[in-house]
Amino acid sequence: MNLAVMFAVLGGLLVIGVPIAYSLGGAGIVYMLLRDPVFLLTVPQRVWSGTNNFIIIAMPLFMLAGELMNRSGLTKRLMDFSTLLVRPIRGGLGEVNVIASMIFGGISGSSVADTSALGSIEIPSMVKAGYPLSFATGVTVASSTMGMIIPPSIPMLMYAMISGASVGKLFLAGLIPGILIGLTQLSLTYGISRKNGWHPKYERMSGLEVYKTAKDGLLAVLMPVFIVLSVSLGIATASESAAIAVLYALILGFFVYKELKTKDLLKALKKTAMMSSTIMIIGGFTMIFTWILAVEQVPNMIARFLLESGISPLVVFIFLDVLILFVGTFLDVTPCILLLVPILLPVMKQFGMHELQFGAVLIVGLAIGLVTPPVGMCLNVANKICGLSVIEVFKAALPFIICNVIVLIVVTFVPAASLWLPGLFG
Repeated sequence: MNLAVMFAVLGGLLVIGVPIAYSLGGAGIVYMLLRDPVFLLTVPQRVWSGTNNFIIIAMPLFMLAGELMNRSGLTKRLMDFSTLLVRPIRGGLGEVNVIASMIFGGISGSSVADTSALGSIEIPSMVKAGYPLSFATGVTVASSTMGMIIPPSIPMLMYAMISGASVGKLFLAGLIPGILIGLTQLSLTYGISRKNGWHPKYERMSGLEVYKTAKDGLLAVLMPVFIVLSVSLGIATASESAAIAVLYALILGFFVYKELKTKDLLKALKKTAMMSSTIMIIGGFTMIFTWILAVEQVPNMIARFLLESGISPLVVFIFLDVLILFVGTFLDVTPCILLLVPILLPVMKQFGMHELQFGAVLIVGLAIGLVTPPVGMCLNVANKICGLSVIEVFKAALPFIICNVIVLIVVTFVPAASLWLPGLFG
């Protein structure tokens, strides 16, 4: 009964627009008052334990590194580098868009940052080159979903904090799914662009232009490669590699690209502080909710019910995908991770799904929620850039979102898609 009241209060608070952190905290406090007011003494302890986590140190550092790279003129250099990469297939700005998102995702760790940073340049450039506004916006929004899948990934850090999984192995678990999404979207973009004649004529580049473009692009690509390898091989922790990434971004911005200014550094620090503190507040209050679920043994009850009912793991996994897509449509990524992992991870383990595979399925599924209305954070960012309505942007992105759904199904039912690389690195 107390548990039912808690979920009812949580739902009511969310419906009337109370921020997710305070909805979780308020619902948890109501439960404690009904169960035993003495439990209220544990609230400060639970909130503190939700933020006092070594893994969390990496989160603001990764955010800061991405902000610094973006303010260092990285976006234009990535587009030039991506243009160089698609030259052998006579690709146009559509293909450039997808490849730039794959690379930028490995730098920022955020899909929303991808849409905002790349979209403001890519969409006008594509329209100027003859692409329809709707297509340019659709491919930009859909390709940005790779930002939170290709490592380093901020949502994966949150998942690691809740599940206790290895950050390095999680990064590797998301690499193949992220690349698969990129390749399928790239193939679709190529087919549509070729059919509509949107590919430009082949233009020669001088050796000096090729060298400068490749050098600037590779310097940016080195950062995510270093992060993934250093964490996966145990050379550095996630927090240590994130700190090195910040230092690397500062060196590139101030001394190599020479476009980063002191005022940009201050703006990046301010934005990082605002974003990371918001996530930490949510994480702190979520620990109250998680503790209550553990006390009431909710995951065990769900797992026992499913196992005793004789439901096939195939059906359970399909239900998992549908649930992730449904919840991700109405809630942002961080609240979804903090709400779903404590309940679903123990259940999925009972049905033979590895925690790394579950993490990959969860992140790939929630990335789709960023481009589905009504919440869809990437849709709203794109709406501000291009002026199209959220529904128009969603319709334009739908063919590319289907690529994401196909990869989600593959990751759910083919464990090797997420477990092969972590196994390869021991």
